[in-house]
This record gives sequence, structure tokens and C-alpha cells, in this order.
Amino acid sequence: MSTWTEADLLYWDEKISRIATDLGLDWHPIDYEIIDYQEMLGAMAYTGLPTHYRHWSYGKEYERTHTLYNMGQTGLPYEMIINSNPSIAYLMKENALHIHVLTMAHCVGHSDFFKNNRMFANTNPNNIIDSFKSAAKYVKKLIEDPSIGINKVERILDAAHSIKYQVPRYPGIKYKTQQELLAVEKAKMEADPKYKTNLERVPLEPQYNLLRFIAEHSKHLKEWERNLLLIVEESSKYFIPQAMTKIMNEGWACTIHYKIVNELNLPDDLHLPFLKLHNQVIRPHLGQVNPYHLGYKLFEKLIKDFGFDEAKILREIHNDITFLRCYIDQEFLEEMNYFSYSFKKTKKSLTIDQISDDSGWEKVRDELIKNVGLNRLPVVYVDEIEKNNVLSLVHEHDGRDLDVAHGQKVHDYIKILWGDDVKLVSTVENEVWEF
Repeated sequence: MSTWTEADLLYWDEKISRIATDLGLDWHPIDYEIIDYQEMLGAMAYTGLPTHYRHWSYGKEYERTHTLYNMGQTGLPYEMIINSNPSIAYLMKENALHIHVLTMAHCVGHSDFFKNNRMFANTNPNNIIDSFKSAAKYVKKLIEDPSIGINKVERILDAAHSIKYQVPRYPGIKYKTQQELLAVEKAKMEADPKYKTNLERVPLEPQYNLLRFIAEHSKHLKEWERNLLLIVEESSKYFIPQAMTKIMNEGWACTIHYKIVNELNLPDDLHLPFLKLHNQVIRPHLGQVNPYHLGYKLFEKLIKDFGFDEAKILREIHNDITFLRCYIDQEFLEEMNYFSYSFKKTKKSLTIDQISDDSGWEKVRDELIKNVGLNRLPVVYVDEIEKNNVLSLVHEHDGRDLDVAHGQKVHDYIKILWGDDVKLVSTVENEVWEF
């Protein structure tokens, strides 16, 4: 491991910032924290947020990663950055100088993406740290309350975490209360006497924010339990944009760190290790999609086709789904050697379904899109509150069946929050299935 000082980091950070400015990037100021590997493990477990609320799952993740790291089964991230203003980034003190140079340039790319991409428009970077801190204090207060305690708190958090991504996945989708929906429907009826609707139905239209709906309509939740659901909902709003732009975000950060470092005129003892590290980061992963590789290669293609200034515009307006659908073509998939496959239960083997030829490339692309980010997770919405306060939920079937065992566990968690019977309807093996 090479030696370095804080003065070295300041020197290269200044040069990185100057080049990034010349490239026309617009990022939040970045505060770097130098931590050891134990602290990095903790940051990983708490998803980078030092002020996240307490929950057993974070401790479990810490122990899992710590064990794998000590056994040499996994490495640690070179960096970790928080979407805040100023951005907070962690650098691991055990790393060599060339790693720090790459990661600082990489962080500039991430922060630029956070600040400009539309998916992050409502993440409130100026106050996000304080928001998480307030939530953590509230959860701690509940845990320390003798009338509540850790078991009751974790019972609600466990249930809420099971549906934490059953909230709107795109910015600008405002949750409408039943009163707001009623006002809209009554206005329609006044404008058109022929317009008919059942004003007694709750909700008046499908509700995709399951956490907020249960918090608002459950008859059995205590006030502190409702507050916990809203805390989890707010936390999800922070993480969802990152899940919806993982490929773009990492691809853009890799693109930026490569452009910047190539203009730094690093000495050979730093530049050659940098090239090796860069290639390690963006290498393809056998049997799975490496978001760094896919994102970097796609931005590389777009910069070649349209120029860097156009790529800056594209990084503002897209998420992974639209990005892949708009700019992946047959030539790109053939170059990447992508194909789709499935597991055949009867043969207990993997079978290639499509390759990226004239007849199959669009199916390969679509299969890829179905399995990026939150597209891997099912979408469940509230259909209606039925008689006897039965909560009726519907799974939007997109050709992929719910895992029955997992679906049953989530159903049971939702029942804990709702307090009465819950009905979840889906399609399993071409038959209507009710949990």
C-alpha cells in the first residue's frame, strides 16, 4: 500500500474539481471522511447513513459482511457517498493513493448525478441528514419507552420493511387522500350529470402507496405505529431514486472518473494502478449484470454517437428503464454478448431462451429491463376496503408469478399492520391465487 497524506488528497481534490468544472459538471460540495475498514463495514450496514434509525437488520448485515470480509470472501467498496448537500463521502484509510484519486473523481460523478437527475428532485438533499437524525431519535425514544419497548417497535418496523418499496417509484406522483379523491369525483359529477361513480368506495382509485394508505386507514394502529410507517415511507423516498438509476448512476460516475483522471496527467506509479483498478470496476460479471460495466459502456456509446454535452442532458432526464429502452440496440447487445435465460424446473437446469440476433435482441433487452432496479420487485396496489374491513390488494401480474412462500409472509406482515383480514389476489401458474 502506498503512503499518502491529507495534503495529497487536498491537492488531487483541487485538481479534480478544476477539471470537473471545465467539463461543465454541477455537483454539491463534497465532505470526505477518512475511516478505517471497521467503520466502512458499519457505513455499509447502515446504507451509508450515519443517522439511520436502529433496526436489527442493519446489525445482521454488519455481521454478515464482517464475516465474509475476514474470510476473504468479499471486498469493501472503494467509496460510499450520501445524496446530501453537502454530499458526504467515505474514503477508507487503508486504500492506496491511486484508489483515493479514482474514488474522489467517482464521487464527483455521483454528486453531479444526484443534483441533476430528475428522479432525485424530491429527495431534499439540504435537510436529508437532519431528517434521518430526527427519525432515529424518535425510534430511540420509542424503544426506551417502558410502555412500548424494542420488541413492539421492531414488530412494526419488520412489517413495514416488508412493503417499504410498495410506494410510488417516480417523482411527482402525489398521494391523494380519500377526501381529495372525493372532491375530484364530485367535481366530475357536477360537470357531467351522466358521470356515475360509487362515492362510498374506499379508495376511489387504486392506491399504490401501500404504507401511506395503511397509516391513514387502519383502525387499529396507535399513533406511534402510524408514525413509524410514515418514517419508513420517507426513508423509501430517499432510496428509491438510487434503486431506479443504479445503472445510470454508476455508469455516469465511471465515465466521469475516467475522463477526469485521464486529464490529471498522473505519474506512472499512480496512472498504471488506476487503469488496472478502473478495468476491475467496469469488467463484466459472468452470469449477471454489472451495473458499472453496463452503464459505462452505454454512456461510452452515447458520447461517441451524440457527444458529451448531449450525454449530460440524457443523465438529467432518464431512469434505468427509459435509458435502456431508448438507447440499447441490437449492435450494443451483440457487443456485450447479452442473452436471456430461464430455469427449467423439470430439468433442473438453465436454458438460453433468446440471443441478441435479429429476431431475439428486443426480447433480450426487455428481459434485461424487467430485472433492473425495482423492476425485480412486484407491484401491489390497494383495490378496495371490503365488508368487515377486509383490505383487498391486487398484484400487477407482468408474466412473472409471485413466489408463493414469500408472498404469504408479506401478506402476514401486512395483516399485522392492517389489524383485520387482508386479501391479496394474484396469478400463479395461470390461475387466480388468493392469499
